[in-house]
Amino acid sequence: MKLYAISDLHLGHPQNRAALLQLPQYRKDWLILAGDVGETLAHLEFALQILADRFAKILWTPGNHDLWTLPDSGALRGEAKYRQMVALCRRYGVVTPEDPYVLWPGANFDALLAPVFVLYDYSFHPDHIAAHDVLAWAEESGVVCADEAVLYPDPYVSRSAWCDARCRYTETRLEQAAGDSRPLIIVNHYPLRRDLAVLPRIPRFSIWCGTRRTERWLKDYPIALAVYGHLHIRQSVCRDGVRHEEVSLGYPNQWEPTRGIAGYLREIDLGASSHG
Repeated sequence: MKLYAISDLHLGHPQNRAALLQLPQYRKDWLILAGDVGETLAHLEFALQILADRFAKILWTPGNHDLWTLPDSGALRGEAKYRQMVALCRRYGVVTPEDPYVLWPGANFDALLAPVFVLYDYSFHPDHIAAHDVLAWAEESGVVCADEAVLYPDPYVSRSAWCDARCRYTETRLEQAAGDSRPLIIVNHYPLRRDLAVLPRIPRFSIWCGTRRTERWLKDYPIALAVYGHLHIRQSVCRDGVRHEEVSLGYPNQWEPTRGIAGYLREIDLGASSHG
C-alpha cells in the first residue's frame, strides 16, 4: 500500500485529459490531489470519476485555478464555488480540507494526513518592498496573475481577507491535531515557506504563491512533511527538518508525454531521502 501525490493536472488542456484516461489502476493505494485540477466543476468531476475508480482513497485541496470563475460561465464565485467543490468531492468519498484529518493506514510509516485550504496574502515579497506596493512591484516586471481577474473572494472583501479566515480556521484545527502523538503530513496548494516560492523566470510572481503566516506552522505544529504544487517546478527539499515535496504535473509543454501521468506520481514516504 502506497501514498502518491500529484498536483496541477490542468485538465482544461485536452492533452492532460487524454493522459489522465490512460492512468493505470492503483487499487490498493491512496492519492493526494494538491490543487489545480482544472478551472471548472466539470474538470474536477472528470478527474474524480477516473481517479476514484483507480485509487482506494483520495485527498484533495483546491488550487487557485480551481477557484476561478470564468467570464460568462454562470459558475458560482468565491466561497460558494469552494463549497460546491467540497460537496462534489464528498459524493466520491474524497477527503477535503473540511473533513477530519485521516490516519494513514499503511505499514511503512505512521502519520496524520491533513489537507488544508489556505490562499495567499501577497506577503511572499522581499522585506524592502512595502505591503501596499507589492502589486505595482510585480507589474513593473510585466507579471500579473490571472487570479486578479477571475478569482473572486466573495463574500470576503479581498483574497487576503479570505486567506486570513482560512488561516485562522486551519490553525484551530492544527492546534487540535497537535495533541496527537503522530506527525502531520500537510497538503496545501502553495508552499509553506517564502524561500520555496522561487520562480527563476518570473521571480515577482511569488506574491501569489502563499503567505508568511504558514511559516510559523512548521515550528508550532508537528509537521514532518508538506506536499504542495502551484509552482510547476517539481522538487523534493528539506528545510529545518521538514520535507517539502512539490508534486506538480503542469501544462502540456512542462511534462513528457511518453512518461504519462503515472511517471509523475510522487510517492510520499516519511522514510524517503530528500535533497536540496
